[in-house]
Amino acid sequence: MRDNRMKALIHAGRPALGCSLMFPAPQLVEMLAHAGFDWVLLDCEHGSLSLADVEIMAMAADAAGITAIARPRSNAAADIQSVLDRGVAGVQIPHIDTAEDAARAVAAVKFGPGAGRGLAAGTRPDRWGLGAKMPDFVAQANARSLVCVQLESETAVRNAHAIVAVPDIDVFFVGPSDLSQSMGFPGNPKAPPVAKAIADTLAIIRDAGHAPGMPAAEDTLAEVLTSGCRYIYTHLPKVLGPGARSFLAGRPS
Repeated sequence: MRDNRMKALIHAGRPALGCSLMFPAPQLVEMLAHAGFDWVLLDCEHGSLSLADVEIMAMAADAAGITAIARPRSNAAADIQSVLDRGVAGVQIPHIDTAEDAARAVAAVKFGPGAGRGLAAGTRPDRWGLGAKMPDFVAQANARSLVCVQLESETAVRNAHAIVAVPDIDVFFVGPSDLSQSMGFPGNPKAPPVAKAIADTLAIIRDAGHAPGMPAAEDTLAEVLTSGCRYIYTHLPKVLGPGARSFLAGRPS
């Protein structure tokens, strides 16, 4: 398993900027790397990516020098393990509402006694069984894999103090869309109660000495950076949209 440059960046206190992809496109993974992004989110929760797609796109990421993180279909251990076995460098795990949820998520990522992740020889992270000896692979995988948990409900933000106390989590990500829906303001994270919940939760994460995460767009990136977030991604349409508008604005009327 390769060194996780993105994890090192975040733990050094520097922001890592990424872009999410929701459909199969290894070529776009390469393009994002060449464009200068630090990482790419392979979204299996909301996108159409199969496990085979995740594996090919993770290969493209490794070849192009960009870090691949996968969002599994759910927070179930089987879904988490499936994307990790395809060779991504970490996972962004949705719908973590309690400290118990967070602990189960960590157990699904890390190998060891009582863990929820099965140990199999011959997977891509293990270099198909042609790399390090299994004990060495286990130690490397546990050290290098990035764990990000999503707090995206009213229950989660109420339990934020307990969730951030769970060990071995690298990033605590606040999901504004689902949180706004959970609080009765669907699609409006700027609604005062939602905005306050987001700000309070980010403060709890920062005060605990951890790295917060949030999505951003071109017009909100400065605000998200100012909030202390280090794990930040935008969506591909948010990248394509401004470029398309700028190009099409030159069309004669």
